Amino acid sequence: MIRQALATDAPQIARLIIHAMEDLASKFVGQSDPLKAIPLFEHFAGLRGNQYSYENILVYEDESGICGAISGYDGADLNLLRSPFLNYIASSYNFKDIPEDETQPGEFYIDCISVAANKQGQGIGKKLINAMVGQLTNSKHTKAGLLVSKDNPNAERLYTNLGFKIADERQFMGGTYYHMQCAV
Repeated sequence: MIRQALATDAPQIARLIIHAMEDLASKFVGQSDPLKAIPLFEHFAGLRGNQYSYENILVYEDESGICGAISGYDGADLNLLRSPFLNYIASSYNFKDIPEDETQPGEFYIDCISVAANKQGQGIGKKLINAMVGQLTNSKHTKAGLLVSKDNPNAERLYTNLGFKIADERQFMGGTYYHMQCAV
């Protein structure tokens, strides 16, 4: 079942975000082990008004619990939503980088998609993407976008099969990504 996330889902959401981000999560906390970032993402997933907030997340839940999550928001709100996070990691983890913009106004941005390792290959990611994009059909958004690592052909193939097309390439925190979009 896919449902809107709740603040109480933050512990499970944090682990899924870390699973999706891996090295990026490590950079935010200045550690080599991405699992050291779990408290950070648990904190922000349980709060309102930030890019990792439960407010922006749908979860996939089955009999074993939450095993998938997808987050997204209006691209015009990127700076507003990431500013609490960046301020916090600057003061708490001495993170001084300013990440490049992942999105822009006029796009609904799918920030993070994650499926638990033991549940991959069951179509959960596809269901989550379809659910989030499906919510946009009666909104002001005409396109959804996301970034996918050029080193992740499986994810690129999944997004292509769901109607996403490469719009351009973007640099983000030291990596090169395809910026993919689909019409909604």
